[in-house]
Amino acid sequence: MSKAKSSRDRRVFQPSVTRVTRSSVNLQDPQRIKPSASCLVNDLSLMRVSEQQASSTTRKGKSAKDCNTPQNLSPSPKSALSSPAGGSAPHGALATISRLMKLGRVRNIVVVAGAGISTASGIPDFRTPGTGLYANLVKYDIPYPEAIFNIDYFSDNPHPFFSLAKELYPGYHRPNYVHYFIRMLHQKGLLLRMYTQNIDGLENLCGIPDDKLVEAHGSFATAACHLCYTPYSAEEAKQAIMNDKIPICTFCAGAVKPNVVFFGEDLPEKYFQHAEDFPKADLLMILGTSLKIEPFASLVNTVKSTVPRLLLNRDPVGPFERRPLKRGDYMELGDLVDSVQKFADILGWHSEIQHLMNCHENALFCNTDPNSGENSDSSETDSRISDSSGPSN
Repeated sequence: MSKAKSSRDRRVFQPSVTRVTRSSVNLQDPQRIKPSASCLVNDLSLMRVSEQQASSTTRKGKSAKDCNTPQNLSPSPKSALSSPAGGSAPHGALATISRLMKLGRVRNIVVVAGAGISTASGIPDFRTPGTGLYANLVKYDIPYPEAIFNIDYFSDNPHPFFSLAKELYPGYHRPNYVHYFIRMLHQKGLLLRMYTQNIDGLENLCGIPDDKLVEAHGSFATAACHLCYTPYSAEEAKQAIMNDKIPICTFCAGAVKPNVVFFGEDLPEKYFQHAEDFPKADLLMILGTSLKIEPFASLVNTVKSTVPRLLLNRDPVGPFERRPLKRGDYMELGDLVDSVQKFADILGWHSEIQHLMNCHENALFCNTDPNSGENSDSSETDSRISDSSGPSN
């Protein structure tokens, strides 16, 4: 889930770090393109030539399904698209990126994720008509949907948010296959960082370490006064909210809230780590997001121009709405869990992910250490997978 506003509306207090955005980065700067990046472009070009040759062979007498579809996979409801012309054989995008990973050309993956990765855990996204969170706020009697996460509105009337917070607090939902796929990236030594808009805490619950995770829009893990920012016990704040009470700051008597970023609030300091992470990335994966909220949405434009970007989503969003796609951009559209499972199948990771999910959950139910052999600091997991995936935040 995401709660942020445009960069010009944020009181950013991070003078020592320059935020790299669409308008401030010069992707044509030759100094930004290193020899290793050029080699990566050549590899991608050779792969496209190979795919075109395979397509030519197909037209001469063999079906595309026989030539280009990986074993045990069926065509996606919406065809996968890859650059440069915006079309390819089924699963061409996933197959191309997986080849780069298997060749060892990808070692520093940055993942950007929105609420769409959590819909399979039963948590609605924000903007899907009819089912999204913003479409179901009539009972809170607010002037417009986003007001429930607006800091000025909260300061005047905190009751609507606290009523909603009772439903949003972590503990009622568990991670799904998508979360564990990202954790597997970490265990394979490929995850540089994950940037999430979500406040559900499922990334942490599935075992992604804190040093690999940036919760760009905060979380319920801590709490503070919304006026003077004095820290407050997160557990005491939760107990008050669950009992329909407003937690009050003992210093200034202002309302205390979980440290979830509202519209009009500063982003957490950790968010600015992106200025170092994105230039280091050799693959950007974008999962389950509508790329509507700034400045988070512009992060996808701050990797080097030679770095491949893979979108796994229900619909094309942001720069992936362009036709033809930019060279180096790839996308797989449809149900997010299905797409991630296909990707895992091509990589040969599916059984490992299933084993990771099962072992972690069994350990929790048996009250044993869920981190045993798994390098995790989580406390709860889930192997539940549903058929829903959304565009999210």
